[in-house]
Amino acid sequence: MALPFRRNGTEGNEGSDVDSDIEEILDLAEGQPEAVLADLEPAKNPEGEDEVMGHDDRMAKSALTVIDTCMDLRRGENILIVCDPTTTEIGQALHDAASLRSDRVLLIVMPKGRHHGDEPPSPVANLMRQQQVVIAPTKYSLTHTRAVRQAIKDGARVATMPGMTLDMFTEGGMAADFNIIKKNIGEMNGLLRRKRIINVKSKTGTNVTFEVNWREWKLDDNGVCNRPRMLTNLPAGKIFTLPREGTMNGTIVIDGSWDSALVDEPVILQVENGLVVDVKGGTAAAQIRQTFGEAAKRLKSKDQESVWTIAEFGFGMNPNARLLGNVLEDEKRLGTAYFSIGDNTTLGGTAAVGIQISGVLASPSIWLDESPLLENGSFVVN
Repeated sequence: MALPFRRNGTEGNEGSDVDSDIEEILDLAEGQPEAVLADLEPAKNPEGEDEVMGHDDRMAKSALTVIDTCMDLRRGENILIVCDPTTTEIGQALHDAASLRSDRVLLIVMPKGRHHGDEPPSPVANLMRQQQVVIAPTKYSLTHTRAVRQAIKDGARVATMPGMTLDMFTEGGMAADFNIIKKNIGEMNGLLRRKRIINVKSKTGTNVTFEVNWREWKLDDNGVCNRPRMLTNLPAGKIFTLPREGTMNGTIVIDGSWDSALVDEPVILQVENGLVVDVKGGTAAAQIRQTFGEAAKRLKSKDQESVWTIAEFGFGMNPNARLLGNVLEDEKRLGTAYFSIGDNTTLGGTAAVGIQISGVLASPSIWLDESPLLENGSFVVN
């Protein structure tokens, strides 16, 4: 088991190529009984639904929110929905909703990945490059994969939904008004402007300081992904940035959740010059050591240390999101903050390690230079 390292002083094809890719997927599915290619009939529009909705109606309503509000699917656009055996019901609901807007909808249920950042099968990756819209509710994240990066480069707008469950799809953060969240996030720009030094503290022991480039704060994770080459997670609602590499020092205490579980006791990350050099506390600490140790083994020896990069920092802006043990929603909860370890290339960093996992701080205090932003999880009004 590898431990944290301590530092010393091609264009998309069309036509027959698409048919060929589909045939490859069907071939891939042989011996994988859970993997199928589905073409489903559109569901009825839930408009005019009863005040008290059943499960199917809630699924349909959430799916329509994703298709109409979040992705703003236009008539006739190509859209690919990529799910796995854990998310087939969500994939079907999205397919049904998309089919109300476009007759060029494809749903693929691929074999479940092995870990976050695991590349999808090459036929799926090839199909992703040929779409205008890609939605990926999957057990493990596709966000930091070459397949997603290439699809975006080729003009797709992409929404990933790693770890999405039926409850998360119909309640909590997904039930938010994303147009209001977009407005609120946009209004934060003035507070972030020209701030360079970030200090994060918490009552449980977090005290870490790092530099950012204030121009690189990301304000578009608001649930509205309506232009080419945009990428978002759903549910959305956070502001985030790349910590300047090599500048972070101090202690991060993860007291909310790590990846897909609430922490049983706080996890302490010791950070030196932008890298995690020690991990302590709780069962999550052992998981972190194992997961990132295995990821390091897949890299060249000179790059292995980079898996411990603090890759991202952000704070939640979604008032409907809950702290429930799934970082996809936890990090969006209004008043939380999070740090991610691993791949930072989508934010312009150099740690191309193919894995990124986040831990959430439940009630942090955040300072931007000398200005308070959050105090114990509550926004400070100046």
